[in-house]
Amino acid sequence: MKIYTKTGDKGTTALFGGTRVPKHHIRIESYGTVDELNSYMGLIRDQDIDAHYKDLLIHIQDRLFTVGAILATDPEKAVLKNGNERLNIPKISTEDIERLEYEMDAMNEVLPPMTHFVLPGGHQTVSFCHIARCVCRRAERLATSLNDIETIEPNTLMYLNRLSDYLFVLARKLTYDLQANEIKWVPEKH
Repeated sequence: MKIYTKTGDKGTTALFGGTRVPKHHIRIESYGTVDELNSYMGLIRDQDIDAHYKDLLIHIQDRLFTVGAILATDPEKAVLKNGNERLNIPKISTEDIERLEYEMDAMNEVLPPMTHFVLPGGHQTVSFCHIARCVCRRAERLATSLNDIETIEPNTLMYLNRLSDYLFVLARKLTYDLQANEIKWVPEKH
């Protein structure tokens, strides 16, 4: 399989289903940002962290490929006129969302309560989590903007929302595990 096809040389790309759109289309921005997020998830996974988190991050990366496939699919080509699916696109399930919620609840059990916002940083691994969280929020903003134009199944949007929350809690948990300093944001008085 060749990586280069030359079909995008004029500034367009094909969605899953064959529809060609400009490379700057909101749908491309959406799944491109999910791809960027997936790369940051790999960077977090490459850190010296507990195997449980590494395994969960692999699962999340798999789910992000699913989110990307959903976002990369022309909704008109995905379903036949009789309502049956034409393309075999995986879905984000309620269980996928609940798993993130369960993991956040488990981490929060051992963390001190939050009394302030926290400044990103304290350890390189924690900083990677915060970067991924910000990229996830951007992916969510783009996906909700796309949803205003072409409806996206709600679980996809919910998953991105929960994932950004998960990444914040993971950053706090890794701060705790790594014995890094969590700096509370207390606004300076002028």
